[in-house]
Amino acid sequence: MDIKITAGQVASMLNGTTEGNPDVILTGLSKIEEAKNGSLTFLANPAYESHLYNTGASAALVSKTFTPAQPITFTLIRVENPYQSLAFLMEKFNPDHHPKAGIHPLAFIEEGSLPGSDVYVGPFVFIGKNVKIGKNVKIYPFVFLGDNCCIGDNTILYQGVSVYHHCIIGSTCTIHSGCIIGADGFGFAPSDTNNYKKIPQTGNVMIEDFVEIGSNTTIDRATLGSTVIRKGVKLDNLIQVGHNVEIDANTVIASQSGISGSSYIGENCMIGGQVGIVGHIKIAKGSKIAAQSGIAGNITKENSVLQGSPAFDYRTYQRAYVGFRNMSSLMDRINQLEKQVKELRENKS
Repeated sequence: MDIKITAGQVASMLNGTTEGNPDVILTGLSKIEEAKNGSLTFLANPAYESHLYNTGASAALVSKTFTPAQPITFTLIRVENPYQSLAFLMEKFNPDHHPKAGIHPLAFIEEGSLPGSDVYVGPFVFIGKNVKIGKNVKIYPFVFLGDNCCIGDNTILYQGVSVYHHCIIGSTCTIHSGCIIGADGFGFAPSDTNNYKKIPQTGNVMIEDFVEIGSNTTIDRATLGSTVIRKGVKLDNLIQVGHNVEIDANTVIASQSGISGSSYIGENCMIGGQVGIVGHIKIAKGSKIAAQSGIAGNITKENSVLQGSPAFDYRTYQRAYVGFRNMSSLMDRINQLEKQVKELRENKS
């Protein structure tokens, strides 16, 4: 990312202030550990503060409330939120890497489908019947769009995405490589002959605006109705979302989590990696669930913080874990005390 701008100009863009030389020239953005002369770096996580005092950067984005523990020899740019400010700069200075508009001659589009204006459709894309595609949509090679799908404006579908029939994806969404939207949910009914009869999955998947879905994540279609991903949800790579699940607005879920069918996850939740959620439960809005936790029942209290499997209050878990780690020595002490008690009783008799 090549730029040439002064620290003062950056501060002006971000409604921030400078502390140090506002005229220092910045030529790129760098991680705090790797920054060199001319680099602009940032400090958003206090865990990285020690690197700030050894960085080679010429300037750093920090929060307005940050107080250095050691002398600083370069320019600080104070902003409300360093991470959001960095994202703004990366978007502003990152050149558009998406291809120009146009439909490749090796793309296959069936009758009745309506690509919007300024779309890009790459080679070996298959678009089924009666698919509606908004303006400025980017569809990379080997994407499959089934019959009667709908793709909103400014959405990007990276290579190898499959969107099954009747599914709906909103505007300004990003769906990364290998995602499968709308495959059948896991619906089977046991029969008298000791095998399983498939239950038809006749619903769809509905994804609202400003959603981003990581590579190889799968979202199953509903048995009836819709599996719903609400506005602003962010899903990491390798997540499984079962049929008839609803994930409410602005919830974020990390990699390798699995959500069983017909569960509801409230808005503004934060769910760590490898979390397992059973079916047919409700998780209150604002819940925070630590990585590798197992959720086996409803979470009714808003803004709960949980950990463990089965999960319970985070602070209680931390205290219990201290005891668990010391279990071996505690057992040794108990055995020793039992031995002493036995000896005392024998001596009395």
